[in-house]
Amino acid sequence: MSIALHGIGVSKGVAIGAVHIIDHVEIDVNEYTLSRQSLETEIIRFQEALDTAREQLTRIRTHVTESMRVDLTAFIDTHLMMLEDDLLTDAPVQIIRQRQCNAEWALKIQCDNLVKIFEEMEDPYLSARKQDVVHVVTRIQRILKGYETEPAHESLIESLADRIVVADDLSPADTVLMQHQGVLAFVTEFGGTTSHTAILARSLGIPAIVGLRRVRGLLRANDMLIVDGGHGVVIVDPDEATLSYYRQRQREEKRYRASLNKIKHSPTRTLDGVDIALQANIEFPEDMTAVKRVGCESVGLYRTEFLYMNRQQAPDEEEHLDAYVRVLQSLRGGPVTIRTLDLGADKQVDSRIHLSPSANPALGLRAIRLCLRDLQLFRPQLRAILRASAKGHVRLMVPMVSSPQEMIQVRNLIGEIRNELIQKKIPFDPQMPIGAMIEVPALAICVDLFTPYADFFSIGTNDLIQYSLAIDRVDNSVNYLYDPLHPAVLRLIKMSIDAANKAAKSVSMCGEMAGDQRYVRLLLGLGLRAFSVNPESFLEVKQTINHSEIKGLIRLANRMLKAKTNEEVTSLLEQINGTK
Repeated sequence: MSIALHGIGVSKGVAIGAVHIIDHVEIDVNEYTLSRQSLETEIIRFQEALDTAREQLTRIRTHVTESMRVDLTAFIDTHLMMLEDDLLTDAPVQIIRQRQCNAEWALKIQCDNLVKIFEEMEDPYLSARKQDVVHVVTRIQRILKGYETEPAHESLIESLADRIVVADDLSPADTVLMQHQGVLAFVTEFGGTTSHTAILARSLGIPAIVGLRRVRGLLRANDMLIVDGGHGVVIVDPDEATLSYYRQRQREEKRYRASLNKIKHSPTRTLDGVDIALQANIEFPEDMTAVKRVGCESVGLYRTEFLYMNRQQAPDEEEHLDAYVRVLQSLRGGPVTIRTLDLGADKQVDSRIHLSPSANPALGLRAIRLCLRDLQLFRPQLRAILRASAKGHVRLMVPMVSSPQEMIQVRNLIGEIRNELIQKKIPFDPQMPIGAMIEVPALAICVDLFTPYADFFSIGTNDLIQYSLAIDRVDNSVNYLYDPLHPAVLRLIKMSIDAANKAAKSVSMCGEMAGDQRYVRLLLGLGLRAFSVNPESFLEVKQTINHSEIKGLIRLANRMLKAKTNEEVTSLLEQINGTK
């Protein structure tokens, strides 16, 4: 009998295949007391296990090819860094000495301590990092117990082709070694949208569902499975009718992707002849491969905070410059909009770089507020962006702006850095545009007050919706209220576009809403003429634009601004998407 299970769909696509269940054998760790004379020997045994763990991870890292995204390397590097961290190297040694216990038990105590700390963190990104600790500690404990390899790796690797891997969780090392084996999909019991499995599955284009608790207990090896990553649905032992339906969906998806490729090099232009600027969002220089693959020649949002993650020290000016120049070289003359770092809230970093815990991080010291507070953190990035402007078409964009004074401070700071560069005869573009992201309602309402200090604007819908509706978008208890179609949100977008146009300043949208096919025509109707979207959405958005006629959309979009009920909103959106 078929059964349907529901988890968190984190990487879309449909996969049909046989199950391969990975049971990470739990390490049975017991405490035993050592004599004082044997403590140093035990400490040496522990330190040798650390060395072996480093060797294993370093070897796995060599499997990462240049064609694979930087995420894979970064995650493994994070585990390697943990093996150098006092919390996992010195603390267990102290526990061994204090309790006169074995190394496995000392590690267990320290792991429990660290996991408890991570679990108390409200931020989902940081909370998800507890799995890093568990993965690293498990690796060391396996070595101490005499296991040669992890079962998910070399010993099973031949049997993973054309399989759907089901596991409690997958470490970055698991994923690295599996991705070459033709795995069809991932299903895990733990994890969320920011877990390793989620991030890496999206990077690799593999359907994935996470957070499906106790799924392994419901499955047997070789069970037939359908994974619908877009809807977070797993169907076990599907009947013939269901199989036929999903196979048809796979064929349609394949044909659809093939049809989209045909418009890669065509202009982005509506049926009534309006040219629309369509750019790509990126997070890493390596993302340019995906950008070029869809025929995009410009970047409307380069998120730079990922330069700061998975490391203990902030990047220096040269590292910033290298990343920006790599993007510019890939664009070969195309423009790139570099957003200054937006750390804080849902994007946290190692505390040794910065950031103290905040009671309400979404409203606290984040993004430009943090940068203006800590110029030692901010100046190297500004210098690098200015220097990069000498090597291509660069725009600088400031996130989380809520006051004109913040833009004035940024401009004054850039002015100081320009003078420094002039004195040292370091080239830069003196006309480099400086813009502001519209993410805070205060800016959306008062765009006219910011136009003297912003050369352009870009609407960031993720935060604009959050702040407009007073909803913490990562709080599961209230995120059902997160509504891009709320009239207040649409009116703020409309006000922003109209005010920017009135001041003859360009305005685009780089938030998730711009890349959601359901909202593209609505945004065109509201007056938006520039979109920046993830490369995965680029061709879908382009096709929607190319099949739209703006003249027919304006009236319906304006009616959306006055919609009072959900039924009216739904009806109008259906009309908009059914209208050319």
